[in-house]
Formats: sequence, C-alpha cells, structure tokens
Amino acid sequence: MVNVAIVDYGLGNLFSIQRAFDSLGANSCITEKPEELTAADKIVLPGVGAFEEGMCRLRKNGLMEALIAVKVMGKPILGICLGMQLLMSESEENGLHSGLDFLTGRVVRFTPCINPDERYKIPHICWNSIQRPDEAEDTWSRSVLSGIPGGAFMYFAHSYYVEITGNNDLLAKTSYGVDHFASVVQKDNVAGCQFHPERSGEQGLQILNNFVNG
Repeated sequence: MVNVAIVDYGLGNLFSIQRAFDSLGANSCITEKPEELTAADKIVLPGVGAFEEGMCRLRKNGLMEALIAVKVMGKPILGICLGMQLLMSESEENGLHSGLDFLTGRVVRFTPCINPDERYKIPHICWNSIQRPDEAEDTWSRSVLSGIPGGAFMYFAHSYYVEITGNNDLLAKTSYGVDHFASVVQKDNVAGCQFHPERSGEQGLQILNNFVNG
C-alpha cells in the first residue's frame, strides 16, 4: 500500500484531503514531522492562505528542508491550491517573496474587474474548466490528468494565480475575468493543482488516484 504524507504546516483543510485519499485505499497521514515526510512514498503539500506565511511556516518547522530532500530523492510531490503556488519561484502577494523554486513561475493577483458589465469577483471561488494547451497534447495522458477530459470542471478558491510563461511545465490552463492562468503543472516528480481535487467530485478523485498510482 502506498504511504502518502500530507504536510501539516498550519494552513489548509487537511482532513478533507486525507478522507479523499482514504477513499482511494491509500495509507495517508497528516504530519508536521520532517522525518515522516522523507520516509513516505508520496507527499502532498496542501494549503489555503497567504504565500509569505506559508513559506515562513515551512522554514520554521524544518519542512522546507524535508521537501527539498524528498524532491532530490525523486519521490512524487503534489501541491494543492496554495501548495501549488509554494512550489513556484516567487510570489507578488504582499511584496515579493521566494518560493520553493521546484517549478519555474511567478504568482500574481487577479486583475480587478473595472467593467461593471463583466461582473466577476475576486477571490475566484467557483467551478471552472481546465483546458488542455497545445503544448500539453503529448504529456496530458502521462500525467496526473490521465483520463481527465479537456474542459473538465474543477473547484477553485484563490485570489492569486500562477502566470503562464510558455515553459514545458504547463499541463492545463484556466481563464477567469481577463486573466489566463496555469491550473495544473507538472515537471519530473513535482506536480501542482490550483484547484481542490478533493472537492472536485469524481474527476478530482481521479487526479488523486493518478497521483497515488502513477
């Protein structure tokens, strides 16, 4: 049985993620202990909240070093929501802050709505579709999105997003308001979902199942 460690750094709805993995037959644990992260088969970095606070908590608890070690060992890592953003190079949220830099990218805020006819709100809290970009045609079926159709709807809740930079890490993109952003990224053993797969129905569970069994 696959052992999945869910990183507990004080931010995020950890128990709903654990229940999702339990429903898939995975042996999951919620932990704040670096040694349990490095001992697990696969790592999930969840999170809801501010980028700077998330990075501070990872550094303070020795979890950042453990995540770096896990990446070097080649064990699969999945970032969810804020967790995906923390995998990036940097964020503009409340100043410029460095991330884990596991994936190349910058986190920026959604463009405010200035046209009253558009009527979209920040934060982006709703079901929205993930689209397959042309550059992901060959990689989609070999990723955490295997078996997921382009245009599938997932549940999002965020005010900041990862910019699309044209690099090969992009697996899926989503549009909201006037912005287009990376909704799924993956490179080597590191993947991230901006949406909440544990709250996205059967297709969200399929993504988690792909991560467990991939």
